[in-house]
Amino acid sequence: MKTIGLIGGMSWESSSEYYRLINEAIKAKVGGLHSAKCILYSLDFAEIAILQRQNRWSDAAKILIDAAKSLENGGADFLIICANTMHKVADEIQANVHIPLLHIADVTAKQVREAGICKVGLLGTRYTMEEDFYIKRLKQKFSLDVLIPNAEDRQLVNQVIFDELVVGKIYSTSKKQFIRIIERLVNEGAEGIILGCTEIGLLIQDEDCRVPIFDTTKIHALAAVEYALTRNPPKPLPKLP
Repeated sequence: MKTIGLIGGMSWESSSEYYRLINEAIKAKVGGLHSAKCILYSLDFAEIAILQRQNRWSDAAKILIDAAKSLENGGADFLIICANTMHKVADEIQANVHIPLLHIADVTAKQVREAGICKVGLLGTRYTMEEDFYIKRLKQKFSLDVLIPNAEDRQLVNQVIFDELVVGKIYSTSKKQFIRIIERLVNEGAEGIILGCTEIGLLIQDEDCRVPIFDTTKIHALAAVEYALTRNPPKPLPKLP
């Protein structure tokens, strides 16, 4: 079993879900007394959120790079960032370590395509919904057509994430608003909905939507388990002189 390096704390609410999902999946797949071999580097999300608001992404990247290096030095075989938004600096992190980083958008988009879906609605922080680091990857790498809520609804989604979900507050009124926003995206042609923030799954479940829901937290955690349990292919023998 490979050792999973988790860059978490963004927020710890979703990081705890990662830990639970990963260990439950290992138990289900391997059985017995097995649990996941993993190392969690939990960041102070308040520091990261300030840098996000101030558009200081290079400073935020340095913090995550330091975390990634610590995990690598601690014995992690590969990395996952337990957040969607901070994949904005995923390329910088990958460039500074020697172990793979399992990208949340890639494993999610793979499931979307396997479901035969070409047009999806995307919910997340305003950074994920409005900037191109996430949507561009979905479009260019996986040929997905991505719909996002209108400006007013994007503001509401972002507010609920930062004011409620990341601090563990789950309100039925916010759930109703998210369902309304999802329904609008479906009426606009979305064949599925990506929950592109690792806390949204605390609020919205499969039964809340009439099209498939793709919960990035669950998908990413289970993809990490699959990768951890996959044997590395044997390296080819060197050619004789």
